[in-house]
Amino acid sequence: MASAYILVVDDEPDIRELVQEILQDEGYEVDIAENGEAARESCRSRRPELVLLDIWMPDIDGISLLKEWKEDTEANAVGNFPVIMMSGHGSVETAVEATRLGAYDFLEKPLSLAKLLLTVEHALEAFNLDKENQGMRQQLFAVDEPVGKSKINQALCQEIEQIAQHESRVLFVGEPGSGKSKYSRLLHHKSNRSEKPYIELGVATLDVDNSARELFGSEAEGKIYYGLLEQARGGTLYIDDIGDMDLATQGRLLSTLETGKFHRIGGNDSILLNCRIITATHYLLEQLVAQGKFKSELYFQLNVLQVKIPSLREHCEDVPDLLNYYRDRFVQQEQFNYRSFSIAALNKLRNYSWPGNLLELKNLVQRLLIVSEQESITLEEVESTIEYQIQKLGDTDSSELTTQDSALKSLFDHPLKEARELFEKAYLEEKLIAVDGSVGKVARLAGVERTHLYRKMKTLGIDAKKIAKK
Repeated sequence: MASAYILVVDDEPDIRELVQEILQDEGYEVDIAENGEAARESCRSRRPELVLLDIWMPDIDGISLLKEWKEDTEANAVGNFPVIMMSGHGSVETAVEATRLGAYDFLEKPLSLAKLLLTVEHALEAFNLDKENQGMRQQLFAVDEPVGKSKINQALCQEIEQIAQHESRVLFVGEPGSGKSKYSRLLHHKSNRSEKPYIELGVATLDVDNSARELFGSEAEGKIYYGLLEQARGGTLYIDDIGDMDLATQGRLLSTLETGKFHRIGGNDSILLNCRIITATHYLLEQLVAQGKFKSELYFQLNVLQVKIPSLREHCEDVPDLLNYYRDRFVQQEQFNYRSFSIAALNKLRNYSWPGNLLELKNLVQRLLIVSEQESITLEEVESTIEYQIQKLGDTDSSELTTQDSALKSLFDHPLKEARELFEKAYLEEKLIAVDGSVGKVARLAGVERTHLYRKMKTLGIDAKKIAKK
């Protein structure tokens, strides 16, 4: 907490310098601004983690500046910073108004040293806790310590723990669904950056037109959109599907890695890079380089340390533990009925080829818990569910099905946006079938807001009522 970056905004030099000195003595990194315009300029240069804001200033009052920040939907989209208001001439009405507009707290001047430090500490704790809760909601099945006692998994965990002690860039290579993001979170958790932000970016989920903006941020008409490189400041940025990144954004990223700084889209100020970048791919990047689809210089910048993530079929002895783990998590988090796997069912799944790796295993457990409330999961249920999933992939022979020769491969023949829409449509329709058309249940299972899901279904032409009748 003591390394947080705080901005103090006050038109009285003695007060702002005193507060700066007090906070610096506590180990915080502190910048100061004498008015609203200087505060705006400071935020453009670097996003603060907390702002102490005076109400009465010569160019703009603090309440108006607070309202400006809180109404800036672009800033809120990336998670705004907490604001503590300060005033020597405040009133109850002013304090109420500041709180209504989103201020964390209101401090009266002359400032009490004890109250100042306690309020700052609580504001940072509350803000960081909220970010952690958001991360937990987005990553419901995140595993800090990967499940499995196999030699392959244990050796991989040891390798990652060793790598975590260094700052070198890491490239994870493995099949889709093999758990690359899970091991990336483990690396962050074991590193010296573990108490700082961990941000994930899936390149394949981005529109080409917005990918650079999401990564580097933007400035337009005085409004700032803080990109993921800034959100991950001090921590780790994990970029999945790096092979899908467009060449223009690759060029910007390459320049950032070479120089250690970047510019927001539309901005002129240089922003220092201060995060560890971990990337992942299921492609052979060397082939993409040879085809002119991936910059060779960027490949060498990212591929300092390469870690191969094994497919699930390479450590199938971990399957029983993984099945039980995801079963328990679904029961705990989603209140599904507890069901045990019969020996025959476990044996079948242990010897299954798992073309979709961990992602397929998780989805299979989810479906088995939804389709029946019987106490035991039988071999017949497992075989039926596997057959169903294979049919959804467009293949009837599970022993020959691989990631490359399944119907998923057909998605690679489409433009990225169209392939993503095809996958999303198939994914949501499968979920709707599993829960008899309940949009609420699908929203919960997919980890998205219901209103967003309704808009997505409308865009994709999905009718939940028709699906429920099938």
